Amino acid sequence: MEMEMAAGECRNNGATEAGEVSDNILLDSGKLGALKRREFVDNLLKHVEDDNLHFLQRQKERIDRVGVKLPTIEVAFENLCVEAESRYSGGGSHLPTLWNSIKDFLSGYIMFFGLKSDKVKINILEGVSGIIKPCRLTLLLGPPGCGKSTLLRALAGKLDKSLKVSGDISYNGYRLDEFVPEKTAAYISQYDLHIPEITVRETLDFSAQCQGVGNRAEILEEVSKREKMTGIMPDHDIDLYMKATAVAASEKSLQTEYVLKIMGLDICADTMVGDAMRRGISGGQKKRLTTAEMIVGPAKAFFMDEISNGLDSSTTFQIIKCFQQLASINECTMLISLLQPTPEVFDLFDDLILMAEGKVIYHGPQSEAQNYFEECGFRCPERKGMADFLQEVLSRKDQRQYWSSTDESYRYISPHQLSSMFRKYQKERKLDEPSVPQKSELGKESLSLNKYSLPKLELFKACGAREALLIKRSMSVYAFKIVQLSIIAAMTMSVFFRSHMTTDLTHAHYYMGALYYSIFMIMLNGIPEMTMQLARLPSFYKQKSYHFYPSWAYAIPASILKVPISLLDSLAWICITYYGIGYTTTVSRFFSQFLIFSLLHQSVTSMYRFLAAHAQTPILCFFYSFASIAFFLVFGGFILPKPSMPGWLSWGFWISPLTYAEISTAINEFLAPRWQKETMQNKTIGNQILINHGLYYSWYFYWISVGALLGFIILFYIAFGLALAYKRPIQAYHGSMPRKCFSEVQQRDIQKESDVHTNIAKEAKMAMPAMQLALTFRNLNYYVDTPPEMLKRGYSARRIQLLNNVTGAFRPGVLSALMGVSGAGKTTLLDVLAGRKTGGYIEGDIRIGGHTKVQETFVRILGYCEQVDVHSPQLTVEESVAYSAWLRLPSQVDEKTRSEFVDEVLKTVELDDVKDALVGRPGINGLSLEQRKRLTVAVELVSNPSVILMDEPTTGLDARSAAIVVRAVKNISETGRTVVCTIHQPSTEIFEAFDELILMKNGGKIIYSGPIGQQSCKVIEYFEKISGIPNIGRNCNPATWMMDVTSASMEFQLNIDFASAYQESPLHRDRQELIDQLSNPLPNSDNLCFSNRFPQNRWGQFKACLWKQNITYWRSPQYNLNRMVMTVLIALIFGVLYWRHAKTLNNEQDIFNVLGAMYMGVIQLGVYNDQSIISFSITERTVMYREKFAGMYSSWVYSFAQAAIEIPYVFIQAILYTFIIYPTIGYYWTAYKLLWFFYTTFCSVLSYVYVGLVLVSITPNVQVASILGQFFNTMQTLFSGFILPAPQFPKWWIWLYYLAPTSWALNSLMTSQYGNIDKEVQAFGERKTVAVFLNEYFGFHQDRLGIAVAVITAFPIVLIALYCLSVEKMNFQKR
Repeated sequence: MEMEMAAGECRNNGATEAGEVSDNILLDSGKLGALKRREFVDNLLKHVEDDNLHFLQRQKERIDRVGVKLPTIEVAFENLCVEAESRYSGGGSHLPTLWNSIKDFLSGYIMFFGLKSDKVKINILEGVSGIIKPCRLTLLLGPPGCGKSTLLRALAGKLDKSLKVSGDISYNGYRLDEFVPEKTAAYISQYDLHIPEITVRETLDFSAQCQGVGNRAEILEEVSKREKMTGIMPDHDIDLYMKATAVAASEKSLQTEYVLKIMGLDICADTMVGDAMRRGISGGQKKRLTTAEMIVGPAKAFFMDEISNGLDSSTTFQIIKCFQQLASINECTMLISLLQPTPEVFDLFDDLILMAEGKVIYHGPQSEAQNYFEECGFRCPERKGMADFLQEVLSRKDQRQYWSSTDESYRYISPHQLSSMFRKYQKERKLDEPSVPQKSELGKESLSLNKYSLPKLELFKACGAREALLIKRSMSVYAFKIVQLSIIAAMTMSVFFRSHMTTDLTHAHYYMGALYYSIFMIMLNGIPEMTMQLARLPSFYKQKSYHFYPSWAYAIPASILKVPISLLDSLAWICITYYGIGYTTTVSRFFSQFLIFSLLHQSVTSMYRFLAAHAQTPILCFFYSFASIAFFLVFGGFILPKPSMPGWLSWGFWISPLTYAEISTAINEFLAPRWQKETMQNKTIGNQILINHGLYYSWYFYWISVGALLGFIILFYIAFGLALAYKRPIQAYHGSMPRKCFSEVQQRDIQKESDVHTNIAKEAKMAMPAMQLALTFRNLNYYVDTPPEMLKRGYSARRIQLLNNVTGAFRPGVLSALMGVSGAGKTTLLDVLAGRKTGGYIEGDIRIGGHTKVQETFVRILGYCEQVDVHSPQLTVEESVAYSAWLRLPSQVDEKTRSEFVDEVLKTVELDDVKDALVGRPGINGLSLEQRKRLTVAVELVSNPSVILMDEPTTGLDARSAAIVVRAVKNISETGRTVVCTIHQPSTEIFEAFDELILMKNGGKIIYSGPIGQQSCKVIEYFEKISGIPNIGRNCNPATWMMDVTSASMEFQLNIDFASAYQESPLHRDRQELIDQLSNPLPNSDNLCFSNRFPQNRWGQFKACLWKQNITYWRSPQYNLNRMVMTVLIALIFGVLYWRHAKTLNNEQDIFNVLGAMYMGVIQLGVYNDQSIISFSITERTVMYREKFAGMYSSWVYSFAQAAIEIPYVFIQAILYTFIIYPTIGYYWTAYKLLWFFYTTFCSVLSYVYVGLVLVSITPNVQVASILGQFFNTMQTLFSGFILPAPQFPKWWIWLYYLAPTSWALNSLMTSQYGNIDKEVQAFGERKTVAVFLNEYFGFHQDRLGIAVAVITAFPIVLIALYCLSVEKMNFQKR
């Protein structure tokens, strides 16, 4: 057998020296093929549910049989307090507006006009104490914001350094500073951060390799010694497994196969992880991968944060069951936070920690929790899940219903009082006594004292191998880069084609322009490296925090392995352009230019990597990179020669990498013999052009430039490594709180609500009337084209059927649930009914109120709550709902009624307390997950829909939050609306809140459609009648039982098709009769019809859209303030560099200098604006797709509002730039010239902004939009008329010159300033006036200024029209 053959080839992990035994102790599973490893684990675990326990017991028996004791970890914490700072203030000053951002910036340095800091302290954890014991599975339960994640992070030693922590945490009596907690324990975050380009198996293999094997080798060695001494023969399979998993630094781990199996990831092991851009594994599988990535290591203590989000109840049960076995048999310490544990999952836990408001309410055996709360006066109802009861008993609004004490009347007991009661109970029962000897040698063995698990060389090799794999997987990106670069190179070559170029001074200037443009393109070509590095940072910081590897082990391969790509890019450019343009045709000069381009490419790509590691966010990264490029360009020596720079700024010339590239390539070309023949004023042409540009240096300076560029490369390599090592990752924002919210946080113990208002949400009813309409569908089929990957694997069918003859009805006033396993077609059915599918093939009949559905009118009475919560992050909760009401309620509803209805909806979904809170971005700032879910419901409810479809509105919520949402939904359905919800793992109470159920199985088939009944009696009765189905147990969750007994494995076991059984049942016949009845329109009823397509007229839509855009822009300081700051910086830099140059005109170079200032201003302002708006507006595009589907507004109205809101901000930019640059450079002070300068700048920047909007609207994602934006910007430089004047363009490219906004802007600027200047200058050896030179050299005519102005005015108008058209016609949301 291959495994046994490999057993002899062992590698020493440095942990032990066992002599003869160590030769046989380790099995390098890396030498086994993936198939062999998989077969081995499959044989061990044929059925995970049953065999995993037996497998772990066999390992434990082997260890116990020879008396080896496993090291364990007991985690104790005492008086643990964690404090954070948050912003709050009255009014709207807690919101991140432009003014508040400026105020925050200034208040950080001085007390500006008496402003005081608005930072307040928030207690996240308050005096928390307890012990997490080994061999016991502990559940952490509590409402959102109670401090669960903070406690888990604190115990794992992973708290943010900005938090103030007090109290003691110890592992087996050792404080956290006496060992390495990050290696000893594993914290599993609720956020899934993975590298999308690698597979699930590769992710786990890398994790296993970096985490090492811990003390597995020592334990195995000791067990083997004792077995030899006693003559015991070990179990063959167990022996091989233990040897294989004790190998350190193995690239392929058998432990990976085991973890894949128990986590249910073996079916997608070789699938790319993927992300929003790449097809990969599902959200539930990513959640499991996040857990698997850490349990594959040797840690003995695990702290898991909400690991069941997005998983169905049966999968959650299986995973927790495996963890229970690991904890009890392998003697691990596990603390797991869950949101909605079902009774079956809850019963798997040994201990329970219940938290609220940063305090421990209960910590002890799970089985004693019910008795404890009964002693406190609260009783869990008969059919209530214990986990749901425990969370709801902490709520002021839900606590009363559980009060059972007859000795005294009910009064609200706050979490603070409950915590005090538990501390007394804890002392009486002695629940906080340690079970593991403190500071013992055995206890120390379980702790990790080394920061990293592998030697430095092995860490470097592991990171290098992964980097090489990622480069291989990203080859399509690099190939696209080379193709794009080659296309631009071919265009450049054809523009500067050698047949047009001669060796006179005029053409020497063109050659210099070609060199500059080549260097410029080489610099820009490295920008994708920055975006790729940014995408990698989250997973890097996660793995660095777990001490997988040091920063240098990541930084060196990430830099060195990209060198061949830089060489290839540079070679592609020079091979196309060098001989085509007509540079000196010698091999030595060809390779000299290639060397410089390669070094420049390496230096700028290493700079981009450093900026990505330093800035960490796309907007800041773009800001820094843009500022760097602008600095390098303006000080590089071509735009403004060094002799023309102020002497005190000459240092800028020498610190720009572009300088050394300019000098070396220029002297490489112009010191060639062909440029040294002709003379002009006793100087050769080559020397003259070098002198004019301040680049006249001897040949030895070429090698100085080579050394300088190498120095830049090394400098940025080091800076990149230091940034990764010492720059802290950007942490989640703790939130800024309105005064109302802060008051509630500080005064939670004060009863402010009377009992009359306790159940306000339960009593709230939506008063605005709505039409009562039934939704019926018959024989619905939905197909999609078979993916190419499946066709390659031999799948023969060209289409995949996702819905199979689905028939059903949803009625007014009846709350319907749609359930089924993952992939059964629940979301697909809702999308088809709502008309949201953008692809695929739909068959069947859908009727509304008995009439055939017409999509344009159906959206007017439909509310569709999607699974993903998509909202504008800059709006508050109230503004989001008010905006929806403004555009979706009929125009006849007056503003007062609309405002009252908004307030009513906010109360219905219990968001009135946070109505002034910013929505924010998920996982970064703003609302919590459950508040976002309720906001999604609210923005649909406020449209007063007749039909409401909700896709998993309770996913990701804790039990009480889910109950709030379902309670609100129940209230809505009772007003006569048709409401349908898909749900995954409901509690008994939530499940029985529904009136009817449609249950689906894989393949999109219905297996039950009918009433749920009192206490689920109808559903239970139906399935218990099927032969072989076990009866439901006492207090069992009927939803969980129903999912278990209808699983695919049960179908196989009973040899039954539940879909066929339903088709043949009396229930199906009854439903068919109901559907037939509802499919016929009522007498005298008309089909849905509205006089207008939209509720509001176009002016009303425009006002609403402009109102929202105004708020969004005012609260986006990172976008708007950054561009204002960049405008001022550009103006100041150019103003200082070109101080009083405007009227210093003596020769052609002086005119080129002035044109260079105008060119740089137009290009720099334009490029910054078009690139920054791409990343900014892409977020709102997703929101726009949702709002368009909802029929809120016309695409043209939205587009005009988006375009209009940019005008005042661009106007301010133009004013800032004009009134800084105009006097500093010293342009002519006449009102006519000043106004032309301002107007041209304004129209030019506006054109670039609208180009960015157009690119967003015609591309599927921000990456493609940015790439096209870079292509557009490079073409603007090439065809601007600055590098090569218009008369010199080949006939086949002149049309691009006339289509470039930049060329017309430069035409307008130069002509308006100098078109009537008659001063004579020396131009290329001839005396002529400035006006004549502009006419002859550039083609700028004073009498054609009106045409230029008309064209620059037309550009924004045309671009707005293109943007509007593309928004209306193009949709990249694929469903």
